[in-house]
Amino acid sequence: MGVFAFSDEFTSPVPPARLFKALILDSGNLLPKLLPQLIKSVEFTQGNGEAGSIRQISFQDGIGLTSVKNRVEAVDPENFSYSYSLIEGEGLLDKMETIVYEVQFVPGPDGGSINKMKSTYHTKGDIVLTEEEVKEGKEKALGMYKAVEAYLLQNPEAYV
Repeated sequence: MGVFAFSDEFTSPVPPARLFKALILDSGNLLPKLLPQLIKSVEFTQGNGEAGSIRQISFQDGIGLTSVKNRVEAVDPENFSYSYSLIEGEGLLDKMETIVYEVQFVPGPDGGSINKMKSTYHTKGDIVLTEEEVKEGKEKALGMYKAVEAYLLQNPEAYV
């Protein structure tokens, strides 16, 4: 099994608490509203969001993916950090044992935030990820992040 880790940082004018509430704590309600062309539903099939919970994201027809399941590894609302593992998803786990994602929102300049994201890919056997595969995954995650950020900027009273 190979292990490949990648880290990114993004700055946002949105404070950490608002991003954490919207992207992490209320993603089940918010993401299907903001991205109805992609996301059909987000729901917990086991637990209520605490460590050990299983969250299923169901996608709209025609995107090449019907659903994925994530296991919550840790959630820390006081420090605005969250980690989860991708444990199920057709096509995604053909090459992977699992993918672990760690996210933390920290205070940034001018009341905004610095968003630290780390992805650790655990591949099956001696499979090596291509730069294109990693880039594609990052772009999808960044697209969701940017949609939520735009919503929060347009709705300053949301998630305060």
